[in-house]
Amino acid sequence: MATGTFATSVSCIDGRIQGPVSEWIREKYNVDYVDTITEPGLDKRISAPETAEALRKKVVISIKAHKSKTVIVSGHADCAANPVSAEEHAKDIAEGVRLVKSWDLGVKVEGIWVDDGRNVSLI
Repeated sequence: MATGTFATSVSCIDGRIQGPVSEWIREKYNVDYVDTITEPGLDKRISAPETAEALRKKVVISIKAHKSKTVIVSGHADCAANPVSAEEHAKDIAEGVRLVKSWDLGVKVEGIWVDDGRNVSLI
């Protein structure tokens, strides 16, 4: 069984954002570890039927195996797989948060944005 406290990050595969996202989550939610579930352009693809169910199963594993109490959906600037404006990303992230909440997993779900300076902010 895993020891320590966990949160879950549902994010893009882009390695430039993994450090800032994990650090922000660890500090904000006072957890030891961040389980990371990735897909290219995740904020856009999360609600696609072919992606949503696979992601849900992975999030459930994080919650059951590691007792994660928080799921964070993120998007970021300069995303190769979702090259849209920050405003469009914010809409996509909000839709992703809505979808994850609809899974009724009994955890806190929030969305974050990572800007081009790798600064993280809550959506």
